Amino acid sequence: MTSRRTILGAAAALAVSTMGVLPVAAQEVTLKMHQFLPAQANVPKLILDVWADKVEDASGDRIQIDRYPSMQLGGKPPELIDQVQDGVADIVWTVVGYTPGRFPSTEVFELPFLMTNARAHSHAYWDMMEAHWLDTEFKDFKILAGWVHGPGMFHTSDPVETPEDLEGMKIRGGSRSVNALLTELGATPVGMPVPAIPEAMSKGVIDGTTIPWEVTTSLKVPELVENHTEFEGRALYTLTFVLAMNKDKYDSLPDDLKQVIDDNSGLEMSVFAGGTMADADLPARENALDLGNNVISLSEEQTAVWRERAQPIYDQWLADMTERGIDGQALLDEANMLIEKYTPQYQN
Repeated sequence: MTSRRTILGAAAALAVSTMGVLPVAAQEVTLKMHQFLPAQANVPKLILDVWADKVEDASGDRIQIDRYPSMQLGGKPPELIDQVQDGVADIVWTVVGYTPGRFPSTEVFELPFLMTNARAHSHAYWDMMEAHWLDTEFKDFKILAGWVHGPGMFHTSDPVETPEDLEGMKIRGGSRSVNALLTELGATPVGMPVPAIPEAMSKGVIDGTTIPWEVTTSLKVPELVENHTEFEGRALYTLTFVLAMNKDKYDSLPDDLKQVIDDNSGLEMSVFAGGTMADADLPARENALDLGNNVISLSEEQTAVWRERAQPIYDQWLADMTERGIDGQALLDEANMLIEKYTPQYQN
């Protein structure tokens, strides 16, 4: 018995002494990525899946990203940002404006007639994310990328050429800023996430919606309304997005897998995502034309009338920022400077 105990003890001691020199199995991680669009929509297919595939490949398949489209993990789109903070999902893609007023400074990029093109706007947005918001408004998250979609516009049951045409119409808006703009223009704003648009249109709950061209095909918007109003020059509006990761989950990764995530995130991912969304606008526009729909392209002179009507939105936003103790004018000046800086770089 004594001899057996001695042998076992020696074996245990040898095992402990060699643990430091034996190779340790590479850690493998499975991440749940949750978002609100169908898997075949442009953003999941052309952006999120591309990003996830690159991360998996770069990790040597030590990272596996399970993709959950159409809110398959439960909840509603406005809950996504809480889901990633609480660990229900490890990564989410969401519209920042789905939680109105929660990230107020970022709304500077959603102000009307500010955006020149999606790549320049996304570049400027990420610059200011790094400079101001990663450690403040988004301090509870690991933000992997931030971008905007292509030019926002109207898709309506009746033609819209002037602000007066919107009076009395119920129009879906995707953020606090867009809803304020709709109110200023005489429409009745109806807030709802993108997936709810088709049913609301088919039932007459809304008379139209504000979205970019690219998402109209997957939502079958051109089959539900016949009129589309686009603006020359700076866009009517855009929305901001984030690809956000649970901070504790990121911190739990070994350093080499953190590096894989970091190498595939940030500015390059943000510009790629915004540009990819904008590039999908043209095929969607052509689809509407193929259906015989009425595409109204407002000239620069016509657009100027809309810009003048939208000016109070800036005043309201700046006043709101002042009440929150935020220097809104400084943010607006910086955003404008960066947009002007990057626009020539990304001109088509």
